[in-house]
Amino acid sequence: MELASKYDPKVVESKWYQYWLDNKLFSSKPDGREPYTVVIPPPNVTGVLHMGHMLNNTLQDILVRRARMEGKNACWVPGTDHASIATEAKVVGRLAEQGIKKTDLTREQFLEHAWDWTREHGGIILKQLRHLGCSCDWDRTSFTMDDIRSKSVIHVFVDLYRKGYIYRGVRMVNWDPQAKTALSDEEVVYKEEHSKLYYLKYYVAPEDQASVKRLDEGNVMHQDSKGYYAVVATTRPETIMGDSAMCINPEDVKNTWLKGKRVIVPLVNRCIPVIEDSYVDIQFGTGCLKVTPAHDVNDHMLGLKHNLETIDIFNDNGTLSEAAGLYVGQDRMDVRKQIAIDLEQAQLMEKVEDYDNKVGFSERTNVPIEPKLSTQWFLKMQHFADIALDPVMSDEVEFYPKKYKNTYRYWLENIKDWCISRQLWWGHRIPAYDFATTDGKRDFVVAETAEEALAMAQEKNPALTAADLEQESDCLDTWFSSWLWPISLFNGILDPNNEEINYYYPTSDLVTGPDIIFFWVARMIMAGYEYRGKMPFRHVYFTGIVRDKLGRKMSKSLGNSPDPLELIDKYGADGVRMGMMLAAPAGNDILFDETLCEQGRNFNNKIWNAFRLVEGWKTAAIEQPATAKTAVEWFAAKLKETAKTLDEQFKTYRISEALMTVYRLFWDEFSAWYLEMVKPAYIDGQAQPIDKATYEATLHFFETLLQMLHPFMPFITEELWQHLGERKEGESIMTSQLHIGEPTSDDEKLCAAVENVKLIVAGVRSVRSQKQIAPKKELELQVVGTNRYAAFADIIVKMANLKAFTTVESKAADASAFMVDTDEFAVPVGDLIDVDAEIAKLEKDLEHLQGFLTGVKKKLSNDNFVAHAPEAVVERERKKQSDAEEKIAAIQESLNALKNK
Repeated sequence: MELASKYDPKVVESKWYQYWLDNKLFSSKPDGREPYTVVIPPPNVTGVLHMGHMLNNTLQDILVRRARMEGKNACWVPGTDHASIATEAKVVGRLAEQGIKKTDLTREQFLEHAWDWTREHGGIILKQLRHLGCSCDWDRTSFTMDDIRSKSVIHVFVDLYRKGYIYRGVRMVNWDPQAKTALSDEEVVYKEEHSKLYYLKYYVAPEDQASVKRLDEGNVMHQDSKGYYAVVATTRPETIMGDSAMCINPEDVKNTWLKGKRVIVPLVNRCIPVIEDSYVDIQFGTGCLKVTPAHDVNDHMLGLKHNLETIDIFNDNGTLSEAAGLYVGQDRMDVRKQIAIDLEQAQLMEKVEDYDNKVGFSERTNVPIEPKLSTQWFLKMQHFADIALDPVMSDEVEFYPKKYKNTYRYWLENIKDWCISRQLWWGHRIPAYDFATTDGKRDFVVAETAEEALAMAQEKNPALTAADLEQESDCLDTWFSSWLWPISLFNGILDPNNEEINYYYPTSDLVTGPDIIFFWVARMIMAGYEYRGKMPFRHVYFTGIVRDKLGRKMSKSLGNSPDPLELIDKYGADGVRMGMMLAAPAGNDILFDETLCEQGRNFNNKIWNAFRLVEGWKTAAIEQPATAKTAVEWFAAKLKETAKTLDEQFKTYRISEALMTVYRLFWDEFSAWYLEMVKPAYIDGQAQPIDKATYEATLHFFETLLQMLHPFMPFITEELWQHLGERKEGESIMTSQLHIGEPTSDDEKLCAAVENVKLIVAGVRSVRSQKQIAPKKELELQVVGTNRYAAFADIIVKMANLKAFTTVESKAADASAFMVDTDEFAVPVGDLIDVDAEIAKLEKDLEHLQGFLTGVKKKLSNDNFVAHAPEAVVERERKKQSDAEEKIAAIQESLNALKNK
């Protein structure tokens, strides 16, 4: 099969991905091998690929492909999340376009539309991941609302309810007025807002006006023609219709004159008591707090403590309810603007100030949340925090980077009960069934099926029929299914001792973002220990957030988020994968620049052209030159040295560094040095043949390099690996074993010596460049004193284009010198240089070195520094001194020779 002259990603990628699918190379079944399991963080079922997905799934694929090549039974399970709030919003939006309201439909009718939407749009993102090269076991594709996952969720709910961990109660919750559902605390994002602080006048009740008097010298009393009044500072004047009291701190001397009084709510004209509680912050505002028990968490606690009336003034959609009495039916934000105007006109506004504060927004819909009293279902979290904290802190579950352990600990040590109910139809319906008891009271049972629920209810009221039971209308929080993901994917909830859960669980690595450390990571750990008695995964690799090159978060509104599929079309999947990884150090934000994808594409072309170069060599039964023999020995040692580094980088999840290690090995070591060392000469324009031993070694090296590169760049490596030799149908680089031995001490010495050889060659090339001597001009290289590089003479002569490499006692008068380590080398340049210009250059170098030496000597003459600095630091300064003195001596010698010429 002829290799194309240019690399065409489109042809290569589609061909080999289909080949992998046809030969079931991503498939995994339990066997005797060590399992390597990864479960995909399930994207929203109706989502499309974005740059965050690209990063996360590239990392997973790299880890999975490397595990396969290590001989492990790699199983990467794909799937999608039903995303209750997001999907329901999409369906409601589509229905609105058709002139249909959700309220016009029954639950069953709405769910038919939701399933239609899911079938139409669901799975698009998983198909897009194939373009990236993701090697998921697609036969295992799961959905959080498929049969096994749904039954698992209901089973766990019932189990936790019966264990006493789930309860139903009236609590203050975070309410999303757009989605019309409760949210957990973790689904609220706090943002800094430029708000207003409104100072409102609460007049003392008419019947109390006469008894107002100054009680303390520090009293701050307000009075106008209407009488005495208190001033209350609030950021939410639209809630005054729900005020039940005004509260002061009993220790606040400013407001003791208000004790025992009643005040009038402005505009509303409701008379409310002044209560006292140490909760009030004396320093905030005026020290007078309006108490709205239905619409603030802390006010609610005050209301319970002081037995205050609770007035719920908001409808579920954020408009004012009948209970408000004013502005009924208007949106809360519109009311805030209007009530400020009305208060001013009624002369009930003392003043308004600019004020910066943090406001909670819905993580899903990005609208301000509304604290709201509501009957919801909760999961008690302390038990789960207790079982999930130590495994992470003791590194039984290892976090990379480690810094996220502190974030995790803070959350678990400050855990709150989890509000798990959502006022939605799309999702797992809570399996609670309401019914009437024999005495007419309402009760409920929790059961996995309606049949079981009826049997349980009939124990309390034998006359009940199925029609008498009413199932809870709320659904469970989407995360209540996601937290079971590593277990439910292998049916470990419903069939806890099956072959797959025992083989694949716990999973190996989780790759995810730190933004869902609370939503998902912590909760999966909790579920793992609750239902399997062990961790759900051994390692968690936290990616950063993908930002543009200016550091801005990518978003449609900024127009700075490229379409991943367009990038793949332009640069090829391997190029884009490499571009993502070049920018992706663990746990740090990724500054993505499209030029990195271009660099990836260029690297593809480099690999392709290097292969075509080697493939084009002709072989002959000739003796292996000494140059080639040494080069082969060196590169074999270099491979072992690099493989060791690579192993360490993968073990510590420094994936970006690992890519750079292989990149440099191929580009710098193999292409720039090894191939140049061994490539056959051209004589009279004709390429000479290469010996078979060197050629076979080079092909072996190329295969090893392709194997090392494969996890990062799967497509081009498969294409070239297939060209390297005869392959059977179904064979693939992804299942080829990569065996590279440990470097020996001799290997390390050889690699170190060749690094100096490179410096010698670079020194000669630098002389050529500085003296403007043509590359084809053969030069002589002298080593002054002892030649420690005689064994590499052939390589140095070839790579530096020398006619001679000699050892001399003193260098030639016309030589240009340089140092490698403590060895001095010289290139006699004769009439090839401008002597005066060379003297000027050397004198400038001498002046610089002498200044540097003076600074080092000054530091070493400081007794305090020598006595207290670490020994290694002092030794480093002494080394700088000796090196500088040797270089100065060499320059002075060269100057003397040139001046005496």
